[in-house]
Amino acid sequence: MSENVPANTDLLYRLHDRPTPIKAFLGAIQHVLAAFVGIITPSLIIGGTLGLGEHIPYLLSMSLIVSGVATFIQTRKVGPIGSGLMALQGTSFGFLAAVLTAGFVVKNRGGGPEEILSVIFGVSFLGAFVEIFLSQFITKLKSFMSPIVTGCVIVTIGLSLTKVGLTDLAGGFGAEDFGSIPNLLLGGGVLASVVLISIINNKVIRSSAIFVGLMLGLIAAIFMGRIDFSLVSEAAFFTVPIPFKYGFGFDWQAFIPIAFMYIITSIETSGDLTATSMISGEPIKGPLYEKRIKGGVLGDGVNSLIAAVFNTFPVTTFSQNNGVIQMTGIASRYVGFYVGGILCLMGLFPVLGAIFTQLPKPVVGGVTLLMFATVATAGIRILSTVQFTHRNVLIIATSLGLATGIAFVPDVLSQTPQFFQNIFGSAVTMAGIVAITLDMILPKNYGIEFDTKAQHADDGLEPTQEVA
Repeated sequence: MSENVPANTDLLYRLHDRPTPIKAFLGAIQHVLAAFVGIITPSLIIGGTLGLGEHIPYLLSMSLIVSGVATFIQTRKVGPIGSGLMALQGTSFGFLAAVLTAGFVVKNRGGGPEEILSVIFGVSFLGAFVEIFLSQFITKLKSFMSPIVTGCVIVTIGLSLTKVGLTDLAGGFGAEDFGSIPNLLLGGGVLASVVLISIINNKVIRSSAIFVGLMLGLIAAIFMGRIDFSLVSEAAFFTVPIPFKYGFGFDWQAFIPIAFMYIITSIETSGDLTATSMISGEPIKGPLYEKRIKGGVLGDGVNSLIAAVFNTFPVTTFSQNNGVIQMTGIASRYVGFYVGGILCLMGLFPVLGAIFTQLPKPVVGGVTLLMFATVATAGIRILSTVQFTHRNVLIIATSLGLATGIAFVPDVLSQTPQFFQNIFGSAVTMAGIVAITLDMILPKNYGIEFDTKAQHADDGLEPTQEVA
């Protein structure tokens, strides 16, 4: 991939710029708000499904603390660990199925909540070494990531996430008032306000677009009677992190699916970090880029190791925060330090996190829908550097067609073996595998007779017959 992919000229603060503390804090708050629900949701789902009951509040606190520490490591870069990019870390959704499988292995043999958690964190700890090992070779795997492959993957990340944003805008999954007029007005109003604020020609106002939009949504929700602050007062005041609080267990049947997911997330992380590099106006090819990808995937592995030690589930790089960079124009890695600190405080003092849980889903959805869509535009920007020859159009169409199909109709694979679902059930993984495979097997001059002389010249190919 060319290093000369058009840089993001809309940035207010580039990677190594230092915003003032106030601007950095506002930027950090917007990243936290974008990621908060995603960080705590896996713990809520796992805890509810496995019947962990009283342990859930502690798991939520640990998710926030570890996400904060992991974000600091990823953005600050500790030795070879970390990418040095503004790449927020959070509890991974990708591990949900594997973690639940591990939990049910223990539960089905009569294990209680503490034994379930002991095995989950034990296999997650050992599985993290798979990603740590793989990080040393990730740049070789990246040689398969041509612009056409990377573009397809990043477009898929954005498009698949828009479903989440739109679902929240309408009220959230399973909501009784899903799609109601009040939900649509509230979410649509937040969306419109963020768009309007983002076009104001003022650095301070524009960089705070998401935060202001959320606050306007919060005020509107208060007037609509949709905020219950009594839940905030019920939250615990302080939480103490305890390494391996539930012990250290192991089970081969539980270990294998989690180890496999570490392989999958390594590839996904490299795609997310590529998107972050591009959106931040940084190179997406060359020694510096490869060093960042290697360090970022290593950071994911080490951070997941830390997560297991401190009783939470594997973490990964959050792709949705690329949308925050796009919207605010703040790509400074120094903002990541503030993000890490805020997340740690929210975990140590659960009452702070409880405040953010009161934001209604339509308010969050109005913001995230726009942010997720901007991630897709980053992929489109990469694809715009690719010559749209017959061959390349075929690769793009097949990759995006299958990937978005999986994203919007996940049940299409419900009758296939679990192993097959683990591989191809992720839209991002599907996009990457299909694009890489076709890019490798289709000859460079495939379909050349359908292309133009100009395309032939750009691609350095000779037509097999006279063309227009």
